[in-house]
Amino acid sequence: MSRARPDAYPRLASHGPSLPRRVWNTGFVGFCGFSTLLLMLPLGLIIWHLVSHGIVALTPGFFIHMPKPVGEPGGGMANAIVGTLIVTGIGLLVSVPVGVGTGVCLAEHGQGRFGALVRYTADVLGGVPSIVVGVTTYALVVIPMGHFSALAGGIALGILMVPTIARSTEEVVRLVPESYRHAALALGAPSWKVTQQVVIPAASAGILTATLLALARAAGETAPLLFTALGNRFWSSALDRPIATLPVMIYDYARAPYPDWNRQAWAGALLLLLLVTAVSAVLRLTTRRIGRTS
Repeated sequence: MSRARPDAYPRLASHGPSLPRRVWNTGFVGFCGFSTLLLMLPLGLIIWHLVSHGIVALTPGFFIHMPKPVGEPGGGMANAIVGTLIVTGIGLLVSVPVGVGTGVCLAEHGQGRFGALVRYTADVLGGVPSIVVGVTTYALVVIPMGHFSALAGGIALGILMVPTIARSTEEVVRLVPESYRHAALALGAPSWKVTQQVVIPAASAGILTATLLALARAAGETAPLLFTALGNRFWSSALDRPIATLPVMIYDYARAPYPDWNRQAWAGALLLLLLVTAVSAVLRLTTRRIGRTS
C-alpha cells in the first residue's frame, strides 16, 4: 500500500485575525483599561486628599498628646487611638465566638430549614445600616445601663462583625476536604472532636481572614458609636464610661470651625486609612497562605 506524500493534500491557508476582529479586540481591551483606571480614580483622589491635608498634622505629638481645650491649637488624639483599640477589641470578643460558632455549625449541620433560616438572618443582618444597629444597641444596652459606655460601642461593632464572620467561616469550613473528616472518624474520634481538632485547625487561616475582613469593615464606623460610646475628650479606659474613638473624633473635628481641628480630622482619617490598609495587607498574606495550602 503506497503512502501519500505530505504535500499531496492542500494546506489550509492561515490568515491572521481580520481587521474588524482586531478593531473590536483593541477597543474592548482599551475599554477594560479605561474601566480599571476609572475604578482606581476615587481611591486615588481619597488617598491624595488625605495625604495632602493630613500629613502635616500627623506628627509624633498627634499619637501621644491629649486634645487641647476648645479653640487652643495643638494637641493630639492619643485617647481616641486607645479608645478605638479598646472598642474594636470588645467587638472582636463579642463577634468572633458567635460568628465562628455559627459558621462552623452551618457548614457541618446546617442542611435543613433551620440552617437556611440562619443564613437568611445573617444576610439580612449584614445589610442592615450601621445606624440602625447603633440605635438598637442604644435601646438594649445604653438605656438599661443608664449611660453611654465603651462596652455598648463594642457590642454595636460586634453585631456588625458577626454576619461577615459567620458567612465567611461557613464557606471556608466547607472547603476543608471530606477526606480529613472521614480519616478522623475512621480512627474512632467522635464527631465533635473531629470538628474541634481537625476541621477548625484546617480552616484556621480562612477564619482569621474572615475576622480581619470584618474588623476592617467595622473599624471606621461612626454612626453606631455616636449612639453607644458617644465620645470623651479626656483620657478614659473604663469599659462602663463614655470613651473617645477615632471615627467620632474625626466627625466632631471635621465640622468644627477651627482650622487646627480640621487638620487633625484629616490626620485622623489618614491614620484610619493606614490601619485599614495594614489589615488589608495582612488579609492578602493570609489569603496567599490559604492558596498555597489548599
